[in-house]
Order: sequence, then C-alpha cells, then structure tokens
Amino acid sequence: MTSQPPSPPQQPEQPAEAVPTCYRHPDKETWVRCQRCERPICPDCMRDASVGFQCPECVAEGNTAIRQARSTFGGRVVSTPIVTYAILAITALVFGGQLLTDNALGGALAMWTPGVVNGEYYRLVTVALVHDAGNPLHLLFNGWAIFVIGPYLERAFGHLRYAAVYLLSALGGSVLSLWLDPLTTATVGASGAVFGMFGAVFVVGRRLNLDVRGITLIIGLNLAITFVLPAISGLRISWTGHVGGLVTGTLLAAALAYAPTRNRALWHVLAIVGALAVLAVLVMVRTSAILAGVS
Repeated sequence: MTSQPPSPPQQPEQPAEAVPTCYRHPDKETWVRCQRCERPICPDCMRDASVGFQCPECVAEGNTAIRQARSTFGGRVVSTPIVTYAILAITALVFGGQLLTDNALGGALAMWTPGVVNGEYYRLVTVALVHDAGNPLHLLFNGWAIFVIGPYLERAFGHLRYAAVYLLSALGGSVLSLWLDPLTTATVGASGAVFGMFGAVFVVGRRLNLDVRGITLIIGLNLAITFVLPAISGLRISWTGHVGGLVTGTLLAAALAYAPTRNRALWHVLAIVGALAVLAVLVMVRTSAILAGVS
C-alpha cells in the first residue's frame, strides 16, 4: 500500500472587495478618491485640483480661505451684469403692463407731485420703470443706453454699488422735479438714471486716466437736446429729471471712485447712505412746504 500525503487544509474563501461608490451618488461606482478627504467621488463630483481631484465640499471649503477678487473700485469682480439685465427685464415687463392696462399702470408709477405729497414716495423711484406708452422709442432709447453702459459700470463698481448709482440717480432726478416742476406735472422714464450713468462713466474714465471726450460729447449732446428740442418743437422733456440724475450720479460715482483705499467699503456705505439721507431730507422739506402752502 502506498501512503498518500495529507492534503493541505482548505483555506476559507476571501470575501470579494466591495466596490466603492460615490459618497454623493451611491448608485455610481468609482475608484477615485478626493485628495483632501479621501471620500470616493464619481466623475460628476470631480473637481480639478493641483494634484488629482477634490470633491465639491472640499473645493468650497478651500475657497472660503481665498480672498475674493475685487474690482478697481472695491466691488466684487462681475462676470455677468445681472443687475443690468434685471433692470432691463423689469422695465420691459412694466411697459407690457402699461399696454395691457391702457396705461393705468403708468399713471400709478409715474412721478407725480400730488401723489408724493400724499405719501406715495415710491413714485420717486418707480418713475424709472415706466415710459411713454404711446412712444416705444422712449423705452428703446433708454433701454439701449442701459444695455450699453450698464455692464461697464457694473463691472467697475460691482453689483450693489452699481445698483445704488442707478437707483439714487433716478431718485435725484425725481427730487429736482419735485422742487422745480409745476405741481401737476407727471413724469415718466429712466432718463434721470441714464443721465446719472453718463456722469458715472465720466467719473470712472477720469479716475482711470482714460479718454473721456466721447462721454463728454454724449452728455453735451443730450443736454442740448433736453433744452433745445422742446423750444423748437413743443415736445416736453423733463430737464429736471435729466439734470438731477446727472448731478446725483456724478457726485455719488465720484465719492465711490475716489474713496480712500483704507476702509474703502466703509466709505462707500457712508457715501451711499449719506446721498440717500440728503435726498430724503430734500423730499421731506419740499413736501412739507407744499402741504403748508395748500393749508
């Protein structure tokens, strides 16, 4: 008889290694891990890093430690001029509302001194949203100016500062109208805000040592049209809205552009709040005087 060598003991079967899945998408298999937290991430969650890939959470966490880029005048760097586009969209919608309501909406939002005196202060700003319903060129001219100039100023100042320049320019035009226009005059249009933008472009150009002859010519021509055209044609143009917007926009833009670099954000807040306060006081003084005269 021959003896058989003893057979080696049976090794227990090793469990197959579990296939990792993305921590954000458990239904997707992946063998790639985040370089920071080492969690598995699928292609949809991979973000390029200096070495390998990172997950969205780690990228967001890392970005919080990075100082945000700023524009020349202290605002956040703007890639898409969303404030400009929002202004254009809202203005177009309001114009459509004017047509649908037989201009009742225009009458409710126009700058009208008796309405302001009676507490409808919103008219001082909503005037920039309504236009002559019977003259689409009025809307098209202002809309084109906003479309061309708005992105330039929004990238120079950032979203919030640019919005302040636009709105306070519109308010400044309304305030001068409140003081100097006949009491029963109704005014519509974004021209005050547009003239304020013209002044702001001039200030930015001077601050950056750019050639400002072009914008100076535009301002001069538009001021000439403001005063000459009504005299020769009988067409009514609100010179108070134009001049008030131009002065307000120019002064506010100068305060923003020439603010000291040290604590610049604080100076900007003070400039915007200060301009708003001055305009508010002028409104209160004028409405009080009108009410006293009526009584």
